[in-house]
Amino acid sequence: MPAAEPSVDDVNLANGMDEPTPVESSPDQDKDNNDLWVRLRQGYGLDLEVENDRIRVQRDWYARHPQYFTRVTTRSERYLHYIIEQAEARNMPLELALLPIVESAFDPFAYSHGRAAGPWQFIPSTGDYFGMERTWWQDQRRDILKSTNAALDYLQKLSNRFDGDWLLALASYNAGGGTVSRAIRRNEEAGKPTDFWNLNLPRETTAYVPKLLAIAQIVQEPETYGVTLHPIRNEAYFSSVDIGGQIDLTQAARLADISVEELYLLNPSFNRWATSPDGPHRLLVPVDREERFRTGLAELPRDLRMQWARYEIRPGDNLGAIARKHRTTPQVLRSINKLNGNTIIAGRTLLIPGPSSGKGDYSLSEDSRLAANQSRERKGRQRVNYTVQSGDTLWEISRRYSVGVKELAKWNNMAPGDSLSIGQSLAVWSESAQNSSSVVPPENDKMVRKLRYAVRNGDSLYAIADRFNVSVNDIKSWNDRVASNRYIKPGQRLTLYVDIRKTF
Repeated sequence: MPAAEPSVDDVNLANGMDEPTPVESSPDQDKDNNDLWVRLRQGYGLDLEVENDRIRVQRDWYARHPQYFTRVTTRSERYLHYIIEQAEARNMPLELALLPIVESAFDPFAYSHGRAAGPWQFIPSTGDYFGMERTWWQDQRRDILKSTNAALDYLQKLSNRFDGDWLLALASYNAGGGTVSRAIRRNEEAGKPTDFWNLNLPRETTAYVPKLLAIAQIVQEPETYGVTLHPIRNEAYFSSVDIGGQIDLTQAARLADISVEELYLLNPSFNRWATSPDGPHRLLVPVDREERFRTGLAELPRDLRMQWARYEIRPGDNLGAIARKHRTTPQVLRSINKLNGNTIIAGRTLLIPGPSSGKGDYSLSEDSRLAANQSRERKGRQRVNYTVQSGDTLWEISRRYSVGVKELAKWNNMAPGDSLSIGQSLAVWSESAQNSSSVVPPENDKMVRKLRYAVRNGDSLYAIADRFNVSVNDIKSWNDRVASNRYIKPGQRLTLYVDIRKTF
């Protein structure tokens, strides 16, 4: 089987990420008992003597990009000691501790085209299976402790399934156990060997295992390949502190005397400005700041942990509108105010959580990361701000602006298969700011019909768009009066361009 070319997508992962302060290296580092890389090598358990084109292609790519390797191993410093410690406790080969380089380049905020998130890149269904919750407040697939333990549990389970064959376990981690089992059965029926190297697996998987082996070989002998590993001490980077309840992350960072960015990078599961009210009520902080943090937390009055707004409900209010106005969700308001449903009573007061500092102080929150990515300049393109309407899909929007679906998703921290919400704001980096939907469909398209539609009682733009399989933005672009007015009226005439293949 030919060697798959390595992917270079990871080269730009986590640009601008705060990295740990470099540690001065020692010429005798390998002899130093305080070197985490020595501990890692001593726990190797895979066959790294195997040599073939698939491994060589991957290894050569890393050797040609030594700065990338240095950057990724520098980024690993926060997390690697904990991962090694957990793998050792399970008697697992320590090459597995390097798997986040393959999965996410040790970027805890990595999000893939397949909707995988976190350093170990769990997809939603597998994350759910291993008990990693996804709420408005947090995505535990990014939680360093939970995701690491889940990944090692999963790898152990896969290893047991394939009688201790770690290469098959790794292939299954990437492609799924069923895919690997079916490939084994096909080889058995054909009288072929059933080891990893002889299986017919998806292209990504055929490169996945060789990539990890190549990385492990380079870590074993970095000088041979001209690669510099970031020096990491053989000691814990962080401590886990029980905080006993919800807290604003700027408050927590101040108590620990660290930057908010550092706190987010150690606790990347949090989407917002605060920890989750539902727990787990713990924060990871650098080991040397643990006592300072504990002392400050004990002295902080509980009513200063969070900032709360009190909102008096007015006649005509509804929970959804209040939530949108305060950039939260109805579910959060129901939970905090102990409401059983969406019914609210005018004159009563709602508690609404909010950040205690400005937006700029939460630069790694979900909203801030999205805004930074959406605003990043793309050479030769202009940004168009697009508001999602009823019936929109990423595919339809990408077609309208002549951009790729994967590009559109990536610009908005999404995966191509993610669903859209009405009112959601998307950044579209188009080669032309002209909205292609404002152009009347070509007359030579025999499957497109121009219709004059009379608005009926009860009609809305969303209902008409859904009926004729077009978007609300399309209707607005074809009808100037609609674009300038918020409402349509019964009897009003609309021009529609309808593809009869989709509608009739």
